[in-house]
Amino acid sequence: MKALNLYGVQDIRFEEDTPVPVIENDNDVIIKVKSVGICGSDTSRYKKLGPYVEGMTFGHEFAGEVTEVGPAVKGIKAGDRVAGCPAFICGECENCLSGEPARCENLSVIGARHPGAYAEYTKLPATHIVPLPDNVDYDTAALVEPSAVVAHGFYRTKIQPGAEVAIMGVGSIGLLAVQWAKIFGAKKVYAIDIDDKKLQIAKKLGADVAVNSLEKPAHEQIMEYTNGRGVDLAVESAGSPITSAQVFALPKKGGEVVFMGIPYADINIERFYFEKIVRNELTIYGSWNAISAPFPGKEWSSTVHYMSTGQINVKPMISHKLSLQEGPGAFQKVINREIDSVKVIFNPEKMEVSSELNIEEAIAGK
Repeated sequence: MKALNLYGVQDIRFEEDTPVPVIENDNDVIIKVKSVGICGSDTSRYKKLGPYVEGMTFGHEFAGEVTEVGPAVKGIKAGDRVAGCPAFICGECENCLSGEPARCENLSVIGARHPGAYAEYTKLPATHIVPLPDNVDYDTAALVEPSAVVAHGFYRTKIQPGAEVAIMGVGSIGLLAVQWAKIFGAKKVYAIDIDDKKLQIAKKLGADVAVNSLEKPAHEQIMEYTNGRGVDLAVESAGSPITSAQVFALPKKGGEVVFMGIPYADINIERFYFEKIVRNELTIYGSWNAISAPFPGKEWSSTVHYMSTGQINVKPMISHKLSLQEGPGAFQKVINREIDSVKVIFNPEKMEVSSELNIEEAIAGK
């Protein structure tokens, strides 16, 4: 089958002879991949970390149609429309046994040590299957996993209806965070970025205030908007060493910060920002992956529900829809910033030549 396989740092290959997954265990489910997204962690691993296993089929954010199920599978059948939780846990470590699977000592995802979803077909256990309602299309459902990641972070906080929330960085995770903040009851959401086009999308998706931090430091603008108070919750979703320090200056005294971004670099915190943690008695949360007990967790069912109601709208986020054949070039263009991308997805059934969306069309919701 056609697939994108990662062989080394900046070495992803389109191959047409990758083995098709087959039923090996009684609870296996084979899915024909209809749509699969590039995750920020994918670009980081591609750019500078390389594969866990040489030649592994990459990718983990996907949706598709069930084609075959194992003999022990109940309630799932060929033809079902599904998304999938890509995370594998051991089920035996202290954290798994205490109901905290996101902290599993041996957590892994497809695309790492199990074949992933940049392919025509992929495979998961039945326990990982997330059914889709008819009104959630495959491109939308390819973002169920990153949406569940964001939901997991919000569930960790103490956010209450009426809160003011600042989202630091409005890439795909930040744009989902804007929408989840509203779902959790935020009365005002501040979107912070240095890219005006992404800030426009954030406004389209529900942000009340767009803050370009190139114009003036983000915390100064937030303090002006909040009359010196600060926000109740600040979300770090840029994954930048710079914003991972700056975010501490956004909350009010006694406020919260949740980290969803992964900087993949050392973070040096100036005294000004570090003292905010101590003097303002901030509560800091780390948030990892998207799973909780009972597995895979409420993050997944909640995401599908709010996608079906339209309260999570990912269409303005999808900047490019490509074929698998275009994958190697797409990864190079993304890491070199040669395309103005927000969320890039692959449709494995597409032919080689694509009509790419651009970001202006994304803003318009086309």
